[in-house]
Order: sequence, then C-alpha cells, then structure tokens
Amino acid sequence: MYTDMAIFSGRAHPELARSVCANLEMPLGACDIFEFSNENIFVRIQENVRQRDVFLIQSLCSPVNTSVMELLIMIDAFRRASAGRITAVIPYFAYGRSDKKDQPRVPITARLLANLIETAGAERVLTMDLHASQIQGFFNIPVDELTALDSVVDYFRQRDLSNTTVLATDVGGEKRARNAAKRLGTPLAIVLKERIGNEERVNAQNLIGEVEGRNVLIIDDEIDTGGTIRSAADIALSRGALGVTVACIHPILSGKAVERLCGSDSIEELVVTDTIPLGPDKQHPKITVLPLSPLFGEAISRIHSGRSVGELFSE
Repeated sequence: MYTDMAIFSGRAHPELARSVCANLEMPLGACDIFEFSNENIFVRIQENVRQRDVFLIQSLCSPVNTSVMELLIMIDAFRRASAGRITAVIPYFAYGRSDKKDQPRVPITARLLANLIETAGAERVLTMDLHASQIQGFFNIPVDELTALDSVVDYFRQRDLSNTTVLATDVGGEKRARNAAKRLGTPLAIVLKERIGNEERVNAQNLIGEVEGRNVLIIDDEIDTGGTIRSAADIALSRGALGVTVACIHPILSGKAVERLCGSDSIEELVVTDTIPLGPDKQHPKITVLPLSPLFGEAISRIHSGRSVGELFSE
C-alpha cells in the first residue's frame, strides 16, 4: 500500500517506531546505527530510498544530546541518498523550555535546534505537544503538532468524575488543564508557584480553586524530576483533597522522579504516554502507559497522502 513511503527509526525509541509500522501494516526500514570508540555516530541506510517519502522517528530523550546528533546525522544520510521528502517525526522535542530569552546572555536553544534540523535537510516536522506553542514558529518548514490530550481525556472519561477537580500545576499549564476540564466536565483549580532561579526546584505558594473533599486530577505536558507535581499534590492535599491522580504526556522522569511520585501514598496513579520509552528503572505498578502509535500512524498516512492532519482534532 505504501510502496513509495518508508519509515525509519533512530535508537532513541525503536519500540514506538515498530508499533507505528505495525499500525500501518508496513515494515520498518533497515539501517545500521552505532558509535565508534571515539563516540562518533555512524549511520548507513540499508535499502534504496531514492525519491521515497521518508519518515524518520526519533524522540529527543535521554541521552538527549546523542539523540539530537543522531537525528541530524540520519537526516543528512537520507538527503544524500536522494530521498524524495524527509519528515522528522519527533514525539518529544527536547530543549522546549529554552524557548525565549528570559535572562541576560542566555541562548534560545529551541530555535537553534529548529535551525539545525532544517539545515540537516528535513523538509517537514511531525511532533507531539510542544512545551511552548511558539516553537512551531522557529521552523521555516511545515510543522504538524499532534496532541495526546484527547487520549488522556478519553482514558479518564471511563471513570466517575462527579467529585473530581482538574488541577493545573502553574499558570503556564492553565490552558491545557482548562481544555481537559471542559472536556471532562469538571471544575478547574490552579497552583501558583515560583521557580527558584535555574534550579530544578519549585515553591508552590498558593492554590486558586476548590479541592476540599474532592479528588484531584493533575494534567501536565511533561514530568522531569517530579518536583512540580509533588509540590502541587502536597498543596492540594493540604487544602483537603481526598487523593491525587497525575497524568502527563512526556514522562522524562529524571533521577528519582518515579520514587518521588509513585512512592508517595498521596499519588494514586501516574498516567503517561509512550512518547518517551520507560526503562526498567522507571517501571512501577502505579504507572499506566497510553499508546500513541495509532495516532502517529494516522498522521503519517495523512501527510503522505496529502490529507489534513488537523482534521484528527476537529470537534
């Protein structure tokens, strides 16, 4: 069916790429990727891609800088192999927090990364829930941004939410939480927080909204160390919440994040998607993983055939 299309994967998340191919009923493209003893990355495409529509799946997750460099090298390899079009499929776009110059003498790394992807030869980008929507404007090539919010909302719609409040971890995440609360038919509350300089610590200061005697559902775009989520959960419980369930799209879960969240009696469940692979050290009975390969597969099919990707999210 897709004889003029090919899907390849970097080493960051091959399981997702295989699942996408399974949904599209097509094989994953063959290529060799390895590092020499000097840490230089080598890529060799094992099949003919001349004039084919190539989709390269690479989540920019740990080790982040290796994943970024590997993506750039693979794009260059496909460009030099005369691929017809190269679409970088980036389930998780790293450096999304460096989206503006909010301090003196700091870089806008998300813009730099966008420039590098274009320079390498990508002609289109397909990604999922960017940390900041303006990152789309950093590219001079088409960017399709999917959202996993529908998948998360559908998961929780199966439950009785009559006594539930959706809680935004900060003002920046208010729009996402408000959309979720509207679709779930629940009230909204917001935590006011202060980030301490460039440190990965936050200080939850106050909470706007009613959570006393109610179950709380925290929805965020990504969880790194878990400090923000744990702080928001603690302040909700201190205000009389009955229990806390957490959902996020990008489960970075650095360091002791799993222990910090899942080891807490106050957090009943952690719902995530598979934009980032969860290694053995990040497995826990409280973690539920929602698969996104059907959504990525449908988006890839639509891009390949020239159909609208936006229609996937039209109500």
